[in-house]
Amino acid sequence: MANRSWLFVPGDSEVKLGKVAGYGADAVIVDLEDAVAPAAKPRARELAGEWLAAHPAGPGGFARWVRINPLDGPLWFDDLDAAMAGRPDGIMVPKAAGPAQLAALGAALDALEAEHGVDSGTTRVLPLVSETPAAALTIPSYLGHASPRLAGLTWGAEDLSAALGAERKRGADGLWTDTFRWVRAQVLLTAHAIGVMPVDTLYSDFRDVVGLERAAAESFADGFGGMLAIHPGQVAAINAAFTPGPEAIARARAIIAAFDAEPGAGALSLDGAMIDRPHLEQARRLLAGLG
Repeated sequence: MANRSWLFVPGDSEVKLGKVAGYGADAVIVDLEDAVAPAAKPRARELAGEWLAAHPAGPGGFARWVRINPLDGPLWFDDLDAAMAGRPDGIMVPKAAGPAQLAALGAALDALEAEHGVDSGTTRVLPLVSETPAAALTIPSYLGHASPRLAGLTWGAEDLSAALGAERKRGADGLWTDTFRWVRAQVLLTAHAIGVMPVDTLYSDFRDVVGLERAAAESFADGFGGMLAIHPGQVAAINAAFTPGPEAIARARAIIAAFDAEPGAGALSLDGAMIDRPHLEQARRLLAGLG
């Protein structure tokens, strides 16, 4: 199954790192950026490497990711070097400025994979593509310039709202305001156009279970493949929202069976409703996501 829940854990917290494997997240992101104070970053790199070594990749386990510091700053290479010693599944890139910047990261990954005995090209990349106004305007440019390492696209509202001086991100109805709705849509459309996973941003109020459940359900319904999580208590709700129910699975199988029976058909009737080729593709994607 594709990664539904992407849980951040502070890289400088030995206690939290020791617990995170038991929370049920599909992907764990050891955070060396926002969650770690400048003075604690060297120790966080050490802990991240130790944690990765203690939790090797394997079938049936969770994906192991590391969020490094921004590529336009002085810290990212030391983060990357420390992470690659532990053979992570992927690197999350904050404040990604566009595909050209990721190409430079790819060159560094090529060298570090060779140095640490990691199979070439196997370390994936997930950029946060919206954290500055300029970055948000580059989102469509990933189409046609995507690295083979690209696992998906994700976005964040917190840094962008600070850069804009925005006093709100959601309206009184709980829905994103226009700017953030536009950014979210660009991420969704561009990721699907490339053929990689769109990962929705986190729901910041971890105490609001009802709000999280609504946001995760809307995210799945809109076509996102997963969602970031800021707190372990959010994982179960996100996993549930991104897991198709028995009725949806049965209908997808019925749609595929109907077209298998009439492979030349462009449109068919199923249970009194018209279905066509887009329904078939959607059904295939749903079942493929189950693994």
